[in-house]
Amino acid sequence: MSTTHTTKVAFIGTGIMGSAICGHILDAGYDLTVYNRTKEKAEGLIARGAHWADSPAAAAKGADVVFTMVGYPTDVEDVYLASDGILRAAKKGAYLIDLTTSSPELARDIHDASEVVDVHAFDCPVTGGQTGAEAGTLTLIMGATEATVAPVLPVLQTFGKKFFYFDQPGAGQTAKLCNQVSLASCIVGYADALALAELGHLDAEQVLELIMSGTGRSGAAESYAPKSIAGDYKPGFMAEHLRKDIALAVSAAQDAELALPGAETAFTLFDTLCQIGGKRMGGQALTLLYAEEGDAVAAGLDWSLLDAGCGCGEGCDGEGGCGCGGHGHGEDHECCGGHGDGEGHCCCHEEA
Repeated sequence: MSTTHTTKVAFIGTGIMGSAICGHILDAGYDLTVYNRTKEKAEGLIARGAHWADSPAAAAKGADVVFTMVGYPTDVEDVYLASDGILRAAKKGAYLIDLTTSSPELARDIHDASEVVDVHAFDCPVTGGQTGAEAGTLTLIMGATEATVAPVLPVLQTFGKKFFYFDQPGAGQTAKLCNQVSLASCIVGYADALALAELGHLDAEQVLELIMSGTGRSGAAESYAPKSIAGDYKPGFMAEHLRKDIALAVSAAQDAELALPGAETAFTLFDTLCQIGGKRMGGQALTLLYAEEGDAVAAGLDWSLLDAGCGCGEGCDGEGGCGCGGHGHGEDHECCGGHGDGEGHCCCHEEA
């Protein structure tokens, strides 16, 4: 049975992950207000007792803790730093916690701006996917100290099981990107392995069992490879979001003149998948790039889209525009991930 808490919570972004997290917050007895760009995605939560707000600012007003979980760094920037954003709307002393995987630099900027207006903001991306969100067992990766987080730890514990503190603003985002480049490379690894198995006329399930019994095993192979083999491409974590995350990591590395060849290869493959119609499929759909064209078409992909623009379906002009989530420079998809010079804004905004 839930217990009523005096802490008022607001949650902005009730998509696949956000709605599941909100369910746990409600179950724990918190007074919850929600906002989402598409209200229909919040109807189930409203029916369970959540209050509806007509804007992020309205949701944040009066809340003690405000969570955000939106699609891209541009969305995060708008929600926090716009003239009608939540930094201006939040009450003094409120905690603003961004669960989105976003730009480390942007996380630092939001933290610094929050200190000026006497609120507390920290980055807290999560990992565990839809399964972890639904089970309430997410891993929280925080760009804050344990002492900073302590006042809001009870509400975080309603949906999180493991907690990592990286002490500095933006460091949670950097740590999450480390996880994502490893994840993406592992997906590419098992996709290569399954393609080679098919070439050798081997049983894919038996090969996967072999891989999982040895040093080739990975969390990606365990979670995603069985879905690839079964032809189940439904999203628990959408390919376009993994593309965005890899792009953020590559962008950060390029700024420091660090080469990440594995991540760059993974980005190219996931970018291709997204361009040809797979952006809202699960990351396991990467294996379709290895499939016969007829099988890929049957799954919903269209290779003819590859040279027709970024494939985001949001009105891009197809001239090197960003497909992946930043305010970058708009050149050849390598702009993705920051909130930089503001030229060539990405048009691909996930509606959470």
